[in-house]
Amino acid sequence: MSNWIGHLFTSDVGWTHLETLVDIGDRMAGSDGEREAAERTREVLSDVGARNARVDSFDIQGWTRETSSIVADGTTQDCIALPRSPAERVTGQLVDLGYGLPADFETADLEGAIVMVRSDVPDHYDRYLHRREKYYHAVENGAAGFVYRNHVDGQLPPTGSVGTDEAPIGEIPAVGVSSEVGARLARRFDGSEIELTVEAEIGEAESQNVHAELGPDTDERVLVTSHVDAHDIAEGALDNGAGTAMVVEIANALTMRADDLETRVEFVVYGAEEVGLAGSTQYAERTDRDSIKAIVNNDGVVRERTLSLTTHDFDGLERAVDEIADRYDHPIETVPKLGPHSDHWPFVQWGVPGYHVKSTSDEVGRGWAHTAADTIEKLEKRTLREQAILLTDLVVYLAREDVTVEHRDPDGIAADLEEQGVAAGLRRTGDWPYDD
Repeated sequence: MSNWIGHLFTSDVGWTHLETLVDIGDRMAGSDGEREAAERTREVLSDVGARNARVDSFDIQGWTRETSSIVADGTTQDCIALPRSPAERVTGQLVDLGYGLPADFETADLEGAIVMVRSDVPDHYDRYLHRREKYYHAVENGAAGFVYRNHVDGQLPPTGSVGTDEAPIGEIPAVGVSSEVGARLARRFDGSEIELTVEAEIGEAESQNVHAELGPDTDERVLVTSHVDAHDIAEGALDNGAGTAMVVEIANALTMRADDLETRVEFVVYGAEEVGLAGSTQYAERTDRDSIKAIVNNDGVVRERTLSLTTHDFDGLERAVDEIADRYDHPIETVPKLGPHSDHWPFVQWGVPGYHVKSTSDEVGRGWAHTAADTIEKLEKRTLREQAILLTDLVVYLAREDVTVEHRDPDGIAADLEEQGVAAGLRRTGDWPYDD
């Protein structure tokens, strides 16, 4: 065992690929940069020894950022458009709803208003509210525009898409503003008329998923996944260059452990995650989900030193983490609740066992991610290597013939979403997949 660990702990394969990704520049879904990142990922997976490395393309709704502005009382306030916002100019009264909790929308008169909400929730609230949930609360209550205010200081306007699968372009123009600009808008212009403008190029585009394999050619398989796209305003190092670097490093390690694999391991690096999980949704709809033994989805790794795995209440996934943590006498956090906001979800919602692999964090929300501060110097090579050792052994363990992870009934998933208070938000954003 020590040979592969020593190899992995001195490997530069994953980190070098991370540097490659961040140096490409714009990796927005449908862009030339995303296409280059997918091809470079295919190349490195092939180079480390994975077989049948390939790129599969698919059509998406294209959206390219141009200019945006907020004009209030003759002043222009800095902002950036939220991806898939319609290109439109609107005027209306600014209404600052603070955290933008569901009850806040119910008690305010928002007809024709431009609504501003924070990107976090208060400590006392029982769940995280996704940006798109707040956006569609604004839409359904008659707002003319949407302003998403970062809760993290540092002059960092946040990005993040709007829209749904059925209507990829949102219904009202939407922008992100920094914490400081949001505070200024609330202090000086709450209740005043402002003008919000979004300009964007909207049309057809193409994204792509990367696939490769290792291990025996079994019908059953373990998926090791990430997403290669990133928002165009930053390097996308944390979200999610690090996740793709992890997939590459795990593949690199598993080439030394090919004889230990008793089930096929499929590496899938998705495109267009940041615009509605388009790549993973496309793959989940056309693949045989029953043949998937487990999914190890890397989205949020390397940010902090300790791994945190959301297990979605699959007992077999919890047991597997406990086995690896005990084996290495190394802490690994597990979170049993359901988490619908990454590429595992198009599978987990139908009962396929899947992890969302992240790092522990005390932050509420995304931190540096989805801002221009998502850059590589915030990550450490040591952390990538240490986490890759643990995750490699986790994949080998999941691939054992004597390890069983039972699929769940989708009705049970739906019931848990209701119990955990997540169902209402998924219905609000058009992401509820079940018949009511």
